[in-house]
Parts: sequence; structure tokens; C-alpha cells
Amino acid sequence: MAASELYTKFARVWIPDPEEVWKSAELLKDYKPGDKVLLLHLEEGKDLEYRLDPKTKELPHLRNPDILVGENDLTALSYLHEPAVLHNLRVRFIDSKLIYTYCGIVLVAINPYEQLPIYGEDIINAYSGQNMGDMDPHIFAVAEEAYKQMARDERNQSIIVSGESGAGKTVSAKYAMRYFATVSGSASEANVEEKVLASNPIMESIGNAKTTRNDNSSRFGKYIEIGFDKRYRIIGANMRTYLLEKSRVVFQAEEERNYHIFYQLCASAKLPEFKMLRLGNADDFNYTQQGGSPVIEGVDDAKEMAHTRQACTLLGISESHQMGIFRILAGILHLGNVGFTSRDADSCTIPPKHEPLCIFCDLMGVDYEEMCHWLCHRKLATATETYIKPISKLQATNARDALAKHIYAKLFNWIVDNVNQALHSAVKQHSFIGVLDIYGFETFEINSFEQFCINYANEKLQQQFNMHVFKLEQEEYMKEQIPWTLIDFYDNQPCINLIESKLGILDLLDEECKMPKGTDDTWAQKLYNTHLNKCTLFEKPRLSNKAFIIQHFADKVEYQCEGFLEKNKDTVFEEQIKVLKSSKFKMLPELFQDDEKAISPTSATSSGRTLLTRTPAKPTKGRPGQMAKEHKKTVGHQFRNSLHLLMETLNATTPHYVRCIKPNDFKFPFTFDEKRAVQQLRACGVLETIRISAAGFPSRWTYQEFFSRYRVLMKQKDVLSDRKQTCKNVLEKLILDKDKYQFGKTKIFFRAGQVAYLEKLRADKLRAACIRIQKTIRGWLLRKKYLRMRKAAITVQRYVRGYQARCYAKFLRRTKAATIIQKYWRMFVVCRRYKIRRAATIILQSYLRGFLARNRYRKILREHKAVIIQKRVRGWLARTHYKRSMHAIIYLQCCFRRMMAKRELKKLKIEARSVERYKKLHIGMENKIMQLQRKVDEQNKDYKCLVEKLTNLEGIYNSETEKLRSDLERLQLSEEEAKVATGRVLSLQEEIAKLRKDLEQTRSEKKCIEERADQYKQETEQLVSNLKEENTLLKQEKEALNHRIVEQAKEMTETMEKKLVEETKQLELDLNDERLRYQNLLNEFSRLEERYDDLKEEMTLMVHVPKPGHKRTDSTHSSNESEYTFSSEIAEMEDIPSRTEEEERPQIRGAELEYESLKRQELESENKKLKNELNELRKALSEKSAPEVTAPGAPAYRVLMEQLTSVSEELDVRKEEVLILRSQLVSQKEAIQPKDDKNTMTDSTILLEDVQKMKDKGEIAQAYIGLKETNRSSALDYHELNEDGELWLVYEGLKQANRLLESQLQSQKRSHENEAEALRGEIQSLKEENNRQQQLLAQNLQLPPEARIEASLQHEITRLTNENLYFEELYADEPKKYQSYRISLYKRMIDLMEQLEKQDKTVRKLKKQLKVFAKKIGELEVGQMENISPGQIIDEPIRPVNIPRKEKDFQGMLEYKKEDEQKLVKNLILELKPRGVAVNLIPGLPAYILFMCVRHADYLNDDQKVRSLLTSTINSIKKVLKKRGDDFETVSFWLSNTCRFLHCLKQYSGEEGFMKHNTSRQNEHCLTNFDLAEYRQVLSDLAIQIYQQLVRVLENILQPMIVSGMLEHETIQGVSGVKPTGLRKRTSSIADEGTYTLDSILRQLNSFHSVMCQHGMDPELIKQVVKQMFYIVGAITLNNLLLRKDMCSWSKGMQIRYNVSQLEEWLRDKNLMNSGAKETLEPLIQAAQLLQVKKKTDDDAEAICSMCNALTTAQIVKVLNLYTPVNEFEERVSVSFIRTIQMRLRDRKDSPQLLMDAKHIFPVTFPFNPSSLALETIQIPASLGLGFISRV
Repeated sequence: MAASELYTKFARVWIPDPEEVWKSAELLKDYKPGDKVLLLHLEEGKDLEYRLDPKTKELPHLRNPDILVGENDLTALSYLHEPAVLHNLRVRFIDSKLIYTYCGIVLVAINPYEQLPIYGEDIINAYSGQNMGDMDPHIFAVAEEAYKQMARDERNQSIIVSGESGAGKTVSAKYAMRYFATVSGSASEANVEEKVLASNPIMESIGNAKTTRNDNSSRFGKYIEIGFDKRYRIIGANMRTYLLEKSRVVFQAEEERNYHIFYQLCASAKLPEFKMLRLGNADDFNYTQQGGSPVIEGVDDAKEMAHTRQACTLLGISESHQMGIFRILAGILHLGNVGFTSRDADSCTIPPKHEPLCIFCDLMGVDYEEMCHWLCHRKLATATETYIKPISKLQATNARDALAKHIYAKLFNWIVDNVNQALHSAVKQHSFIGVLDIYGFETFEINSFEQFCINYANEKLQQQFNMHVFKLEQEEYMKEQIPWTLIDFYDNQPCINLIESKLGILDLLDEECKMPKGTDDTWAQKLYNTHLNKCTLFEKPRLSNKAFIIQHFADKVEYQCEGFLEKNKDTVFEEQIKVLKSSKFKMLPELFQDDEKAISPTSATSSGRTLLTRTPAKPTKGRPGQMAKEHKKTVGHQFRNSLHLLMETLNATTPHYVRCIKPNDFKFPFTFDEKRAVQQLRACGVLETIRISAAGFPSRWTYQEFFSRYRVLMKQKDVLSDRKQTCKNVLEKLILDKDKYQFGKTKIFFRAGQVAYLEKLRADKLRAACIRIQKTIRGWLLRKKYLRMRKAAITVQRYVRGYQARCYAKFLRRTKAATIIQKYWRMFVVCRRYKIRRAATIILQSYLRGFLARNRYRKILREHKAVIIQKRVRGWLARTHYKRSMHAIIYLQCCFRRMMAKRELKKLKIEARSVERYKKLHIGMENKIMQLQRKVDEQNKDYKCLVEKLTNLEGIYNSETEKLRSDLERLQLSEEEAKVATGRVLSLQEEIAKLRKDLEQTRSEKKCIEERADQYKQETEQLVSNLKEENTLLKQEKEALNHRIVEQAKEMTETMEKKLVEETKQLELDLNDERLRYQNLLNEFSRLEERYDDLKEEMTLMVHVPKPGHKRTDSTHSSNESEYTFSSEIAEMEDIPSRTEEEERPQIRGAELEYESLKRQELESENKKLKNELNELRKALSEKSAPEVTAPGAPAYRVLMEQLTSVSEELDVRKEEVLILRSQLVSQKEAIQPKDDKNTMTDSTILLEDVQKMKDKGEIAQAYIGLKETNRSSALDYHELNEDGELWLVYEGLKQANRLLESQLQSQKRSHENEAEALRGEIQSLKEENNRQQQLLAQNLQLPPEARIEASLQHEITRLTNENLYFEELYADEPKKYQSYRISLYKRMIDLMEQLEKQDKTVRKLKKQLKVFAKKIGELEVGQMENISPGQIIDEPIRPVNIPRKEKDFQGMLEYKKEDEQKLVKNLILELKPRGVAVNLIPGLPAYILFMCVRHADYLNDDQKVRSLLTSTINSIKKVLKKRGDDFETVSFWLSNTCRFLHCLKQYSGEEGFMKHNTSRQNEHCLTNFDLAEYRQVLSDLAIQIYQQLVRVLENILQPMIVSGMLEHETIQGVSGVKPTGLRKRTSSIADEGTYTLDSILRQLNSFHSVMCQHGMDPELIKQVVKQMFYIVGAITLNNLLLRKDMCSWSKGMQIRYNVSQLEEWLRDKNLMNSGAKETLEPLIQAAQLLQVKKKTDDDAEAICSMCNALTTAQIVKVLNLYTPVNEFEERVSVSFIRTIQMRLRDRKDSPQLLMDAKHIFPVTFPFNPSSLALETIQIPASLGLGFISRV
């Protein structure tokens, strides 16, 4: 294809840039051949004219389409060149936060300088077993590929990790080793994988240091071989080390540190065991303070020291050796502080008693004087003599440093030797995986011998890498049978020859080292003379004669010759070494042992005085002289040899490459420096891989993938049934140049750029199709919109016109109405106006007339009042005048009368003097006397009357006087009081005056107050109005507050409910966690049990070799029963013989009795404990809990009540156990008592007392009926005895019992002779009653069975009642006799009970044998009847009543012989085929059969039989599951039957809680003698183990289907196209014959469900299994989605949602929506929704945060980072949007774990599910082979 077709307008290209290395630009016009300038538009908005090189005329590199950017494999890029690689790595690293990328066979790892959560065990499990191309790039994927190829090809593997210092080589190698340790495990119990990982902290402490580029830089190379056995489990490891940087021990650059171990020692100097080392701060030592940076941020050297010591201990390095290592290291530090003093220019000395040297000698155990001497002198040897020469201060300092470096190198080798010895395995190694961690290509400003060796090693590795890449390319072409030409790739063999060939750089260096006067300058001249102008790869700097330049594969490097010879020689004075060898410190001479000393096959060979340490895989063998010669080899020679050995090892393995890239020099997290990255990509061979791939056919498609991707470019007629031919036809049309592609057998190979061209054609076709679709859809939408608008317009018109008509009619109506209204209104207005005027006139008239009348009235009133005033005035004037006149007249009359009286007086005075006067007076006097006489008489009379009256009055007077006196006194007192009162009155008057004044003042104040009051009233009214308004507002606020309170109450209620729900969920989670822990423990226990069985079998095979011809038979019992609490008892019963001697039984029973008593005490104490816990729980419920929490019906209340119920049930169980144990104690006491005493019965006195206590007739009758029934049952069982050969014992026992009864009856007869006649009468009456009973029996036999039983019971009750009434009447007058009769009756009852107990113990063992000897039994009965008492004769007629009923009415029990137990277990469990049972028989039939057998053993009260059967059942089920545990039907079948067996044990246990749903018949079938709660717990644990095994089987079956069916398969065809892939091909998503689809998963789910239903599994248990299945599907799908970038797209989200909807539909079809299975898919559903939702704005971020509540923050961010557009129409998620999501989710508290735990198993519960099936109706099919079992 011509360039003009690609370099068109809008095509994007890469142009060089000095800052960004490469910059993106866009063409503004098409390129035409011959153009010298390209018009470009840069991304920052500038236009640029890009001039082409006139010589080469090379066009700039084209940029890949956006959908190819960010690919997992760089070889998947269509355009393979440097800018494409750099841009792809940058996008993945910066935008997607992905640090791993494939480049063909190379894994490129970029150091993020940040801890990422991608190395956990869940990630390891996710990558384990996966194909390399199926998952996102990861170091674990490379490790898995190596491990898989080792197992598949049986070829050793190597992982080569290289890169600059600080690029993360050591961490990558560490993670690879961790992966091997986790996946493979170890073959022994020695935890080899832990030891392999423990070697890392040791080697890091002694071989790593802080540099300017890396805080934990490895200063040596190492190659670790991890050994595996035939089962590919780790058995050991071996380590080789290369090129230790010894110079760091004595010198560090600025901001660098020495090796970590020195600083760890200084940080731990205060520990007591380190006091002897006399260490201090790191700044106190010369060797640790030169860099000026003794502390690494975030690293605690003391803690690291503890980790180092812990690792040493784990690797078997003893404490003494550890302290020896620390002594030597401390000695090196003190040696560095030794100072020298110059004597002259050629000699020096050490100060006497120099403290650092003293400490060094003490620690090393050497002589101070000797070491002091040889530090300042050296010995020179000539041919004739030796002499000692002093050395200068500089030479002494260099010699001291050389000694320190040599000691450290030897110590380093010694530690490596010991680590290898600890990792060495005695088991033969089958294969190994090597992990090489070595320097990458290095170039600094000053490059010396170390950089030369490193780059030499990288040249060799690069050559091997190139050859391997070329080999893979060649194999691929040959495999696909396509023509190929030799690919021209860079061969660096000339550079290697320059270094290592004869007369090469190393040879010349070694030769110069042998010269006595050789120097760096002379060596440089030899290099110039030998190679300059002769080798194009060798150059000389222009301005230097002491340096040379080599053109390496990565770059030109200039090396400074200074120091090359010294470092190559690695000179150490021999005398100093001899002093150290003579040390008293034993460990020090070991470091300097000669090489000929025997060493371990895995230990390291001493490297002498070199910078190189190496540990060969095998020890070298040779002569001692040869060893001595080897000791003199130079560092370069030894490094070359070790490098050749390494290359041989690598060439013998399959290599895997990891190239570590350092993104920046400042250790900033996720910061990408393009310049530094390009340098490293060029140096590590990644670009060379790209170049080799680009030179051939880098893009490869399978025919199916090509057809699926580019189907849109084909026409219908082009599509043939043959996909290969279809692709050929299409490609011939699309790409005319046939050299651009080749057709292989299974793939199509494309040249570089062709895929981009096809993608362009595809995008154009899709764009055209989209435009056409958009055009059609838009036209359809607009047409639809037009029709909708037209229809709407017509509708609007219709409605408008109707509206207008209605409006006009309304107008007419309104006009008419308005006229009428106007008429009436105008009339009303006029009328109202007239009325107003009339009213106004009347009012005016009234007011005017009133005014005139009032004026007239006022005038009249004024005149009237004037008249009155005039009248009053005139009257007053007249009276005044009259009074003056009268006064004057009276005065005149007085004056006149006085004058006249004076005149008369004068006349009287004159007359008195005359006689005549007296006569006249006398005549008058006589008359007067007479009158007076009469008056006197009258007066006398009156006097007498008066005297009388006077006396009366006198008395009255006296009394009155007394009264008056008293009154006077009182008045006097009153007067005094009045005086006082007068004074008081005066004072009061004064007060009144004052009060008046106050009153006046108060009145004035009152007026003021009233004024104020008025004002206040106004203000108050105003205030009231304001208050009313405020009140209104307050009411509104109150209503609002009430509303708000109601809302808050609702919110609080909802909050409380939510809190309750959360607490309930938390309680449920805690309960589930507890269940999960318990079930995990069971799982672990079962695993350990299986392992124990395997080990036991292996031990058996190893110890007991079977004899020839002898075959070992399998036991049906498991060898390990320790998990059950009853195992010890079973073991005791198995160990003790079934038949023991009679004299041993009391001892055994005594021991059992003691054991039972201890158990009873333990149970009672536990009972008390449970009671206390119950009370505390009730108290906590009543006091501490909130009302809403503890209210009935609340979730927490229900949970607590369930716990209370379970505790109560447990308490009842314990009570029953105590009662059973007590009864057993009683029976054992009976058994302990001697049998010699024949005249007494066991505990008869106690029973007699109980009988005497029974005074009520009802009690006696009830006891008597029970006795009769017991006797009746024993009589029935008499014909069913089934034991062997003890009839004589039975007969003797019966005879003895009869004799005893006879003797007792005789004694009773002698003591009760008076009652003999009564008893005879009683016997006679009983005989009559017996005859009557026989008649009733004949009648009852004709009735149905239910009525027969009821009638017989009714007759028996009637008979006993009549009998008691008869005896009560008989002895009514003699109560003592009646009481004695009752006692005798109960004595007989007791005797009969004792007899029956003894008979039951023997008879139940001998049923079948007595059937054989039925006739003899009859004879014995005849003999017995002669000796039986009358009380016994009463019971005889009952037999015919029960015998026929027993034979026909089955009791739901199965009887089998003890010896048939193994046969039962074998036929029913071990050899049973679930498929036949599930299809043909009722579900759970084996469980029912086993339980019916247990019922019969319980009925017989045979404890040993019950325990043996249950134990055999449990062990057999385990054995079946162990043998066929990978068969789903088998596991499901036995899970169902185990649960049914458990439910049966609960249903028929007799506990009230389990009997609620039973019928009355089922309640009769309950167990009577044994409490099997202990076995129920064991069966529950067994069911849990089976359930977990079922889940594992499900997972193993489903796991291969899930990823293919849920993710890879296109359920909706054509939605998503396959993107181009690189060399790491992923699993095809096209549905081939071998791939799984969603239908496969659904079919498998249907199969599981149908099998479980056929087996009759409980519905609740089926729901739990389905929930677990869906969780596995969701977890595995989501985990793969999170680890596969190619799956995170919009179309894949649609596929996932469709697949999930199909699973939900399956749940609905099976009626399992309430099983909780759908909720387990919620994380997957939300992840699919996250792929499909819009991801641009803040609203989108908010919607995502609220939607994805089931996903963790890490998962959400991971999906967004992985989101990749499949088509150009999709857009990538911006980095800012992801940051927004992270900010919004920063407060969410969720797990930092990225992946879901796919191995998680939900805790299982087994809800009680009673069976409605009647046991007596179960029929045993003949196909089971259980003919030896009989129904009872």
C-alpha cells in the first residue's frame, strides 16, 4: 500500500522532540510523493512545518488508532516503533495505573514507587492455572507460565529479571518466588517454601544498600534455582551470587549508605546481647557515615534487624553463628576507624593502644601487636630472600580497606553457603525454575571496572535474548508453514569478541596484571594499539589517554582506565590473612579455608580475593595444585568463567524475561519521564524485540478472529462456509500488495501497519454505516415527529375552534346576562340612590328639628332657671329685709317693755306697802289655802302612793344605782378610753389629714397612671396585636416544627429500623462468621484426617510389606474416630471381648460406675452453668436492651429468643442425660450387688415404700395396669427370642425366679391366713372375669384393629375398677386389712416387675433360638405353671389379646442380627449406586432404613448395638465420599440422606420442639431408651463436611465453564468485535466446539438441580447450594473481569448483563428467587452497569458512587482504569473523572482487597424438616439385597 494512502489529511504522526522525545501531530493536508515539507498541527494547538530529511526522505512514524492504544501486548500494535511503544507504556502507566505490559515474550515492569494491592494471595489464586494471554500482564502470569511449562514440557525454566538500579528487579524476583511457594507448596513438613522466602531478608541485609536511585538496591547479582520433585512441589533451592560490590564496604557516595546490615547492627546496639560488640551510632564509624544519609525514610533498622535474625533462625543458622556474624561485621566497622600516623613519606604507624584496633582484635580474637605490625608493613619476597618493608599512610589505608572488603566478601560467601545448606534437600530434584536477578545495562558519568563487567554480562544476556526471540519467530513461521526470509537483527557477537576473545580487553587486562610494573596507563596504550582503528566498536576519547569507548548494543559507554588493574587483581596482603587465620575465634578461620576442603554439593566455592562470589550447582573436582592455581585467577577471569556457566544454565532452560523500567529518578509515584524510559527501553532489548517483530509479520490473527472482527468489510456473497477461504478472498480485495500478509495453517500474518489500515477501513465502513443508520433513524424520527406534530396541530386546531365557538356562545350568554344585570343594576342603583337621599333628608330633618327643639328647650330652661334665680334672689332679699325689720322691731319692743316693767315694778312696790293690799291678798290666800288643803290631801294620797312607789323605786333605785355605779365605773373607764381614743382620734385625724393629702396625691398619681394606663393599654393592644401576629407565626412555626418532628420521628424510626436491621445483619454476620469458622475448622479437620489416613497407609506400606499371595482386605471402618466424643467408649467396647469372665464384671462395672458418676457430675455442673447463662441472658434482655430492640417481634429479639430456645433445648437434653445416667447408676448398683442373697430383691424396700405412699386408688390402678402391660409385652416377646445356646441358663433363671416367688407367696400366706378365703373368692371371681374377658376377646377380634385396641383397653379399665371397688367394699370395716391387701398387691407387683426385668435382660438376647425350641418352651411353661402364684395366673389370659395384633401391626422397626451389621453397611452404603436409588426408590430410603434399624436397637435397649451401627454408618459414608468424592451424584445423594437421617433422629427423639408436626402414630415411634443428641451433633458435622465437599465438586465442574461462558462467549452475536492481540494470544471468545457457552452453564445448573431434587434434598438446603453456585459464578467472573483489560468495554458490559438476566430467569423458572442467589451476583451486575453508564460529568460520578454500593473502591477504580474502547466511537475514562470518583469514595469504609474470595463458602444450616412418611409403610425393595432384615 502506498504511503499516500496512509499519510492523508487528519492522519496522526509522531515527530521527534528534544523534551518529550516524541510528540504527536496531525496532518493538515495529504502527503504527495515529492513533498519536502509536511504541514502539521500539534496537540497544543500550534501549526508546524516539518521538513523531511532530503537524504533518507523518511516520513514520520504513524500513530496507532486510539482503540489500539493501551494494549496488554506491545506487539498487538499495528505500527511497531519506538514512539508507539513509549506512548502505549505511558498511557497504561499514567492513565490506567497498570505497571505490567507484555512485549512479545518480555514482561515490561515499571516501578510505581507505591505499594499496590495486586500481590495478595487472592491474585495468586486468580492467576494460578490460567493461560498467559487470558489475563492482564503480571509477574504472576510469567511465573505461572514458567511453572506450567516445567510441568508440561518437563524442561527446566528460567526467569531473567534485569533493569537499572531502582527499577524493581529484586521485588519482581521476590514476587516470582512467592508465587512458586504459594502455588506449589512443599513436599515435606519442613516448610521449604518459607525458607526460600526467608532467604530474601538475609540476602537483602548483607547485599542491598541505599543508592541515589534506590533505597533498597541490590549490589550483587544472584541466580536462585528453586527445585521441584516429580509432583512439582518445592523441595529446596540453591543460590549463586555474582559481582558483589565490595567497594561499598569502605566507600559510599553522597546520599548513599553502606550495606543495610551495618545500620541494623548500630540501631540494635543497645540490646543486651550486643553490648560486647561495643557499637554506637552509625555516624560514629567511618564506613557508615561517608554518605551522610544513615536513615531511610519509612524504614526501622531495628525492626529489620529482628526480621533478619528471625530469618536466620528459620534457615537453621544457630544463635552462636549469628553472634559470630555480628562480631565480624562489628569488627569491620571498628577496623574502618583505625587511623594511621605518618612517620615519613614511606612509613607510618598506629598510635599505641589504639582503641578501634583493640576492639577489632578483641572481636576477631587476634593478637594486637601482630595486627598492628602488619597493617603498617608488608613482606616482599625475591628469589633469594624475603624482607619486610614499611608502607606509607596511603598504602596502609588502602591495605586496611582491602582487608575489610576481603573479610566482608568471605563472610558474604559463608552466609550464602549456609543459606544453600539450609535450602538443600535430600530428595532428588526432578526439575527447577531459576530466577536471575542481575544488574541491567549501566552507564554513568564515570564508568569503571564494575560497570564494564555488568555491561559485559548484559551483552551476553542480550545475545541469548536475541537468539531466543529469533528462534521463537522462526518456530512460529515453520509451524504455520509460511515462507519466510532470514530476519536481520542486531548481533552483538563482535562486541562480545572485543571483550572476551583472545587479545580482547579482558585478556589484555589479565596480561597487564601479571606484569610487575603494569599500570592502568600502559594497559590503555595496549588497548589503543590492539583495537583502535581495527574494531569499529572500540573508540578512543578525543581528550583523554586514560579511557576507552565501547559501542554496546544499548549505547556507547566511556570507561575510565584508572583502577581497572587494582580491582582486577583484588590485592590483599597475605600476612594480614595469616593473622586472621590464627584467630582464637573459631568462626573466623572458617572463612579463609582453602578451596580443596570438602564442601556441600549446594555450598558456594570460595572466590578468594575477588569481587565475585559464585555458588556452582555441583562441586568442582580437581587436584590440590590446581586449586591453588585457581586461587590466583583475576576477578575478570573468574567473572568470565561464572558468566559462561550461567549462560550454559540459561541455554539449557526455557527463558522468560522480565525487564524492569525506572520511570523517573526522583522516586515519584506514577510519574513518567520519557527520556529515562527510552534510555532503558533501548538498553533492555524491548525495542530490539519490537524491531525483530516489525521486520517480520508482527500482527497475527486466527481465521475465526479475523472473520469476526472484519465481517463488516465483507459482502454477503463473500461469506462462505469455509472461513479460511472467505478470509483469503476478502484480503485479496482489501490489500492488493500480497507481500503485506501471509496465510498460515491457522493464522493470518500481517506486516506492520496493515492491521491499522484494516482498522481504518473497518472504522470507515462502520462510520458510513453509522451515518446511514443515523440518517435513516433521524429521518424516521423526524417523519415520526412531523406526523406527531401534524396530528397534534389538527388536534390543537379542533380544540381551539371548539374553544372559540364555546367562547362566542359564552360571549352571547354573557351579553344577554349583562343586559339583564344592567337593567336590574340600574334599577337597584336608582332605588338605592333615592333611598339614600330620602334617608338623608329624613335624617337632616330630624337633626334640624331636634336642633330647633333643643334650642327652644334650652331657651325655656334658661328662662325657667332665671325665674328660679330671680325668685330665690328676691326671696332672699325679702327675708333679709324682713329679718332686719324684725330685729329692729324686737329690739324696740324690748326696750319699750323694759321701760314698762320698770314702771310696773315701781307701782307694786308702792301697793305692797298698803293694807288693802294684804286683804286682797289674804282673800286670795284662803281660797288658795283651801285649794292647797285639798291639794295636800291629794298630795298625801299621792304621797302614800308615791312612798310606795318610792320604796319600790328605792329598791329599783338601789339596783339602778348599783347599775349606774357599775355603769359609771364603766363610763369612767370608757371616758379614759375615750380620752385615749380622743388622742387616738386626733392622731387618726392627723393621719386622715395626711391620708387626704396622700389621697390627693394618689388621685393626681392616679390620673397620671390612668393616662399611662391608657397609653399602656394602647401599647398593650398594639403589643397584643403584635403578639397575635407572632402567635400566628409561632403557630405556623409550631405546625412546621410538629411536621418536622413527625418527619424526624419518622426518620428516627427509619434510622432505628435501619440500625436494627444493621444490628440484626451484624448479628447474622457474626453468627455466619462463627458458623463459617466452625465449618472451616471441620473442613481443616477432614483434610487433616484424610492426610492422616494417607500417611497411615503409606506407613503401612512402608513398614508392613505384604507377603506373597496375601491380599489386604479393606475395612469398612475408618481408622480415625477421634473426632467424635464417643470414640473412646466405642474403642473400649471394641477392645473388651464380648464375653468376659464372671469375676471380671464387678471390676469393669465399678469402673463404668465411677465414669458415669463423673460424667453425671460434669453434666450437672454444665446444667447449672447453662441455667446461670439463661438467667443472665434474661436479665440482659429485660434491663439493658432498648425497648424497640427487645420488643417482641423485633429482629434482635427473635435472634435472642432463638438462642434462648436453643439453650433451653440443650438444657432439656442435659437434664435427660442426667436422668439416664442416674438410671444407669441405679441399674449398675443392682448389678454390683451379689446374687447370693436369694431371699431379697434389689431395692424392694424402696419400691415397697413407694407402694405404701400410693394411697390413691387411681395411682394403684394405673400402676397395676402398667404392670399388666409390662407382663403382657414380656409374654409376647417370649416367642421371639433370638440368641444362641443359652436356653438352659434361661430355664434355670426362670426356675430360680419361680422358687423365689413361691417362697415369698408362702410367707405371705402364713402372715395373712385371715385373708386366704377372701383371696380364694377373689381368684374365683377373677376366673369368672377371665371367662368373660375371653368372650369379649372373641367379640373384639371381629372389630377393626383401632376399635379392637380401644375396646380391649376399655374392658380392662372397667374390670380393674370393679375389682378395686369390690375389695374396697370387702374391707370397708377393716381399713388395716385393706391397707395390708394393697401392700400385698404391690409386693406382688414389685416381684413381678423384678422378675420381668430379669426376664427382659435375658429374653431379648435369645428370641430366635427360642423360636427354634418352641416346644421345649411350652413344656417349661407347663412346669412353671405348677409353681406360679395366683397373681401370675391373672396375667395369663391376656396373651391371646396381643399376639395377633403384634403380628399384623408393624411398628416401623427393622430387625437384623449383630453379625449382619457389616453386610447391612456394605449393601446399603458402600456398594449402593445413587443413580438407581434416586430414580427407582423413594428419596432418603437409606436414611429411613438406617433409622428403623436404630429404632429397633433402641427398642431392645442395646446400647452397644446402637453405637456400633451409628459409628459404622458414619465411617462408611466417609469412606464412600473419600472413594467417590469427585462424583456430584454420590456427594449429593449422601448429603441428602445424611440430612434425612439427622432429621429422623430429631423428629423421633421425643423432644417437644421436634414433635410439633408429628402425627400421633409418629409420636408412638419415638426413641424410648437412648438420647442420641451427641450423635446428632456428629451427623451435623458430617453433613457440613459433605456440603463443603459438594461445593468443591461444584466449583471444580463449574470453574472451567464460567469465564468462557460468562465473559468470553458472545451470547449476543456481533455486539463486540475481537480486538487485535499480540504474541500472547488470549483464549478465543468465538464459540468453537471445545469452548463453553452460557447454555453450557445453564445445562449444568439444571443437571445439578435435577439431581438434588431426585435425591430428595431439603428445599432450604437446595437454596443454599444454589446461592453458593451463583456466588462462585459471580466471584470468578468479576475477578477475571478485574484482571482482564480486554473485557472491560461497553459491549462486554451488555453481554454480562444479558448473561446475568439469563441466570435470573433460571432462578425464576426453578422458583429460587428467594434463595439469596441473585444478591450474590450484585457485584457483577454493578460492574457490568459501571461499564455501560456515562462516565464524564460530576453527576455521572455521583450516580456511579450511589449505584456501585456492592463494589469496593478499589474495584470501581480498577474497572474505570481498565475500561477500554473496542470501537472508535467509544471514549476512554479521563484521569480527572477517576480522581473525582476516588475523592467521593474516600470516606467509604470497605475492604482494600481487589478480588472477591472465590473460595469462600457460606456457612450452611440444616433447618429441621420433618417427614410425613409413616415408618410402618416403608417397604424394602429386593434390589438392595437386604433380605436378612425383617420388619417388626
